[in-house]
Amino acid sequence: MRPRRFAAQGPLKGRIRVPGDKSISHRSIMLGALAVGETRVTGLLEGEDVLSTAAAMRAMGATIERQANGDWLVAGVGVGGLLQPNGALDMGNSGTSTRLLMGLVASHPITACFVGDASLSKRPMGRVIDPLSQVGALFTAYPGGRLPLIVEGAATPVPLTYRLPVASAQVKSAVLLAGLNTPGITTVIEPVPTRDHSERMLRGFGADLSVELDSDGARVIRLVGEAELKPQTITVPGDPSSAAFFAVAALIVPGSDLVIENVGLNPTRAALFDVLRQMGGSIEELDRRDVGGEPVADLRVRASTLTGIDVDPAVVPSMVDEFPVLFVAAAHAQGRTITRGLEELRVKESDRITVMRVALEQAGARVQETEDGLIIDGTGGEGLRGANNHPVATHLDHRIAMSLAVAGLASAAGVEVDDTRPIATSFPVFEQLIATATGQ
Repeated sequence: MRPRRFAAQGPLKGRIRVPGDKSISHRSIMLGALAVGETRVTGLLEGEDVLSTAAAMRAMGATIERQANGDWLVAGVGVGGLLQPNGALDMGNSGTSTRLLMGLVASHPITACFVGDASLSKRPMGRVIDPLSQVGALFTAYPGGRLPLIVEGAATPVPLTYRLPVASAQVKSAVLLAGLNTPGITTVIEPVPTRDHSERMLRGFGADLSVELDSDGARVIRLVGEAELKPQTITVPGDPSSAAFFAVAALIVPGSDLVIENVGLNPTRAALFDVLRQMGGSIEELDRRDVGGEPVADLRVRASTLTGIDVDPAVVPSMVDEFPVLFVAAAHAQGRTITRGLEELRVKESDRITVMRVALEQAGARVQETEDGLIIDGTGGEGLRGANNHPVATHLDHRIAMSLAVAGLASAAGVEVDDTRPIATSFPVFEQLIATATGQ
């Protein structure tokens, strides 16, 4: 374990640039590996999760290399061309890699064994196994539908019409990726919209994909199978989930005035910034533009007096990963913040509802846990007391570790995080950027 105490270091100033979007990075590697020809990716997130995806695609036949200038080149094998891997595919901590790659394998006549670290091995995969079994794949999983898990892909996959029982971009993407090598039309019906990177990128790579709204407002996504994907040149925008930590830090640390450059503002991902504005946060978009089909802007964030709100559960799918750091913002607001509809947080890398409640209480916040969220009574703008005498437990969860680091930057006595190693899964330069922003 690698503990670290995060303490007040003064205001966050100047300009920083967060690493590339994790969701887009995963998909650019996967789809590049299924295209015929060479895909170039600029700004790829080089965190452990994305590197797990790259290693798995290499194991199934793609050539993936990092260039001296930081670009990545992917020479694909074509849809239907995945090769039998020689050994288990180690997914590390990445639930996205696991679920999306299960979809790819499900419609190819190969067998793959997925393994992961202790945290990933606790996460349920049943929500992906159910629809992919209907495609024709066979699964052998650890009890409870967990890793280690063996997927035997279907030699003759069957096109599927699947209505998502819960909002999940990972399940949607797994079914669509299975549809790439399945004859006929694969249809996903999405009652609640989730992040749409898969749809955007599949179209960008040349797949025949359409999206319509049905009579009850659900999104109906149709993909024509046996696709021929064309290689692309991709520029990955900055990850809004990573920018979220610095946005909240700049809002709650007095005197801060920080510009976060090149932040992806896909409307299915950027709800946190709208919620923070509803709370009174000063977040200004500079030079809004389009990069590779994704909306992007620089965000100027200034220290603000926040007010507690009742967060609309409808925004949950478009900011599900940002709730841990929103809880930190709420702990510094004036009045009460109520969150609901967060059941999905209980099956992330940790039970993020309980873990954040315990950690914030330890740092001096007033928090009540409910079945599907937290109720937080803020300090009115004062920093939290801090938890300097006892490390807060992050349970191998990178977003818990970074959220508590942000709380530490605005605290009286600092917050000690029990292990900073998981941060590398999604944001390997997080601590370096804190030093840059605080002038340390």
